Amino acid sequence: MQKILLVILFLCQLFYLSVEAEDSKILATGGVSQIEGSAGGGIVPWAVITGYAQEGEWGAIVFSTLVKTDDFSLTAFGAAIGYGNRFEFSIAKQSFDLGRLQTQLGLPSNQLQQNIFGIKVKLIGDLIYGSLPQISFGIQHKELVDFSIPSIAGASDDKGDDFYLSASKLWLTGIQGYPILASLTIRSTKANQIGLLGFGGDINDSREAVVEINTSLLISRNWVLGYEYRQKPDNLNFASEDDWQDIYLAWFYDKSISATLAYVDLGSVASLEKQQGFYISMQATF
Repeated sequence: MQKILLVILFLCQLFYLSVEAEDSKILATGGVSQIEGSAGGGIVPWAVITGYAQEGEWGAIVFSTLVKTDDFSLTAFGAAIGYGNRFEFSIAKQSFDLGRLQTQLGLPSNQLQQNIFGIKVKLIGDLIYGSLPQISFGIQHKELVDFSIPSIAGASDDKGDDFYLSASKLWLTGIQGYPILASLTIRSTKANQIGLLGFGGDINDSREAVVEINTSLLISRNWVLGYEYRQKPDNLNFASEDDWQDIYLAWFYDKSISATLAYVDLGSVASLEKQQGFYISMQATF
């Protein structure tokens, strides 16, 4: 995984040296890096393609994210490449620290890890121009590094694919002159806790369609205030799974650097209730 990321970083540098796409798209319209590596908000993908490249141009990003709640922590890092404002390819690695839960349940390890490989294709529409929203189709292929703990929890598989369809639209006049963005995603998934606890389970082993929404207000040229909500399937008898939500503030210094800070409410995670805390992410764009 690390070797793949180093190759992507090298390619990002090549694209930066060979392509000048900085003036192609409006600041912040490439979104930030969603926790699974796709362009969007923090926990919800948008229909946008990562970076600021337009037709015939390459764009790329690298990101690092930390989520810390009362009992758990999740780190993620990765990279994505976009071409022609049409195609997006992403890769991410997640590590989930179980904290005191390992001791309480006598688990064989204190960490869950998964690798995620994503692709997104813009189908129709445009984020800004015309009446039709930008609509994109995406796939996130997820593979656990170690299946021992999810297997104990009742999960059926150590790998799975999420399929999603996203529609996003930005209204420049928005509310009182402030631009507003809205995004709706329908996801087909069997993932437990976005895949960190495996796929399918002893309650339900079938795909489920879930809804994810994002609303964002561009309060200035460099600042975005937003809210996200993500439905989750509930497949495991071991522990119920709640929907996720967050309120975030994203800062775009320019088209090369951005940072996101959020308050997150993850509900019940791996049998521990009321998991609330913060989310922080940094992104560099090439």
